[in-house]
Amino acid sequence: MDYAIEINNLSKRFERFHLNNVNLALPKGSIMGFIGENGAGKTTTIKLMLNLLKADLGSIRILGLDHVRDEKKIKEATGVVFDESSFHENMKPKQISKVLGRIYKEWDEPLFYEYLERFRLPANEDIKGFSRGMKMKLSIAAALSHHPKLLILDEATSGLDPIIRNEILDIFREFIQDEDHSILFSSHITGDLEKTADYVAFIHEGRILFSRSKDELIDDYGLLLCGSEDFKSIDKKDIIGYRGNRFGYEILIRNKDQMKQKYKGLTIDSVTIEDIMLFYVKGEESI
Repeated sequence: MDYAIEINNLSKRFERFHLNNVNLALPKGSIMGFIGENGAGKTTTIKLMLNLLKADLGSIRILGLDHVRDEKKIKEATGVVFDESSFHENMKPKQISKVLGRIYKEWDEPLFYEYLERFRLPANEDIKGFSRGMKMKLSIAAALSHHPKLLILDEATSGLDPIIRNEILDIFREFIQDEDHSILFSSHITGDLEKTADYVAFIHEGRILFSRSKDELIDDYGLLLCGSEDFKSIDKKDIIGYRGNRFGYEILIRNKDQMKQKYKGLTIDSVTIEDIMLFYVKGEESI
């Protein structure tokens, strides 16, 4: 299998945080959702990939290239969108096009203007008058207008209303129709990932807890529902995390089909990506 991103044994130590032995592989032609709570290591991993931070240990290959030695080639073929606009507030979109045209060999000004029209963005107005949603659309238009093969998105839909988010997700779906294109999509909005992602990687406290096909993940995990007495009989090894209230318990379990046989008579519901993340993060200390 060909990979757009290959990360092996990546580590970076800070005073209060340690990215520890991260391994991640994004198959070409697919979208990977990259999830985790604030401070888990998502942005640090992305900055290491882009060589904005220097790794202590490990290797990173982007589109088959070494992320340090071939940094210029990688950035030419990669579109990056962070959660805040990186353009100066007093610039106009038409000025941004001129600047980026001198940076990217494959800069496509007519395509950029097509995106401006599609996103209903004025080409000749200062960015400082743009809403957050407009700034994000502008960043995405710029990221796509030099014909990248890989998009790296760090909270690109954060803080946007559902209508704008859906519009942007449609753009990502169109981009991925080319089997040579790939997306790494870091987001807190797990519902967006359920709509678009092929794979999900979950980072917690600097470690990758899992990186799996989204469909396999949803099929594997379940929420076991039970009362207080039944809860006492649940094998603690089967509990990933749980949440109790006056009506009973919700327990995150794996191997859903096996658990249905083991705990006959108890209900096991389907889960969302958000359920899995929350129970790992909030429930693991309660076991």
